[in-house]
Amino acid sequence: MQDEYRTVARAGTHETEVNRSRFLCALAPAATEREAQEFVAAVRKEHADATHNCWAYVIGADAGTQKASDDGEPGGTAGVPMLQMLLRRDMRYVVAVVTRYYGGVKLGAGGLIRAYGGAVGEALDTLGTLTRRRFRLATVTVDHQRAGKIQNDLRATGREVRDVRYGEAVTIEIGLPDAEVDTFRAWLADATAGTATLELGGEAYGDA
Repeated sequence: MQDEYRTVARAGTHETEVNRSRFLCALAPAATEREAQEFVAAVRKEHADATHNCWAYVIGADAGTQKASDDGEPGGTAGVPMLQMLLRRDMRYVVAVVTRYYGGVKLGAGGLIRAYGGAVGEALDTLGTLTRRRFRLATVTVDHQRAGKIQNDLRATGREVRDVRYGEAVTIEIGLPDAEVDTFRAWLADATAGTATLELGGEAYGDA
């Protein structure tokens, strides 16, 4: 698994104009290829009267799924530069659709490549990006007496408390970078006089 990746902070649209042609770049996070395709379909429907709706998406922390479409623009002048911009910025789990309303001036191949790639770059700058880091899910089991203090200490040190369940004991689910597991285990033993247990689960990604 990748240690970290970047994705778009939120869905949104940014508009640029090049030689009287309007370029609207719609960006959105997409957890799966199907989500990306549904977003493309929704934008195409919204802008059914546009000259072109070109798109690109990257799914997977390792960029395992990459697809792009020129939607009628000359081959390689729209979807590919959009995809290249996403990859250059290390973007993952993201979909971009650039809608073009032709303004009467031909841009040529070089102009199109700059316009489509640039529209994605500007939209990323405007909407912002998030870095997500790989961590290991971990479950702390502690008695009720110590649970409140442990939760406060976890939050005070910037740990993300993902879930808390109350039963005979209290189980607190957190995320830990692999490099910090041993240190955390020692801290937990010290903080609870050795009464708490730590179970390690699978891996996931969270906001850095």
